[in-house]
Amino acid sequence: MKNIGILMVMLCTLSITAQNKKPLFEKEGNLVKGTFYHENGQISQQGFYSNKKLHGKWSSFDNNGKKIAMGQYENGAKTGKWFFWNNDKLSEVNYVDNSIAEVTTWSEKNDVVGNFK
Repeated sequence: MKNIGILMVMLCTLSITAQNKKPLFEKEGNLVKGTFYHENGQISQQGFYSNKKLHGKWSSFDNNGKKIAMGQYENGAKTGKWFFWNNDKLSEVNYVDNSIAEVTTWSEKNDVVGNFK
């Protein structure tokens, strides 16, 4: 009975720890990879930093781990094509000088769009 009590305390502690997981920063070459978490322990965002600025590939995920956004930063500014998934829609947003230059949205009802998820 005592062992069951200890096991229950350990499981509760692990559950609380997972819900309050702090960001993780790891050196990868000359970049730092940052990983941020939702309260449920799933990855919320993951990307890279260079000289303390967002730089390189960046991705965002929902509470279930499904990718909802992906794009590139260059020295802290959004650049190039970003993709945003929302239910049955995919939006392609083109950034120039950290500003939105063009937006194209597709839905799964279009023949052009396959299953991108």
